[in-house]
Amino acid sequence: MASPSRVPWRTRVTFEPDKMGGQACIRGLRLPVATVLRCFASGMSREEILSDYPKLEEADLDAALDYAADLAEDRVTTLRPTGS
Repeated sequence: MASPSRVPWRTRVTFEPDKMGGQACIRGLRLPVATVLRCFASGMSREEILSDYPKLEEADLDAALDYAADLAEDRVTTLRPTGS
């Protein structure tokens, strides 16, 4: 759930069939949310991400993280035990 001080991800994450095959993107910029998340996962700081992608805003980074959190909450995966 987004904190009250943050803009909900739905105002910043867009889905357009004619852009990036309908992937979740930041404000229609043809920048997939997955790219932003991979930047975080690789250890990049907010400042580094914003420097590498100058059209991004701080709120876009928050929206990408909030979007990922919502997906993680909504999806349940059952794992099978491996080898024994």
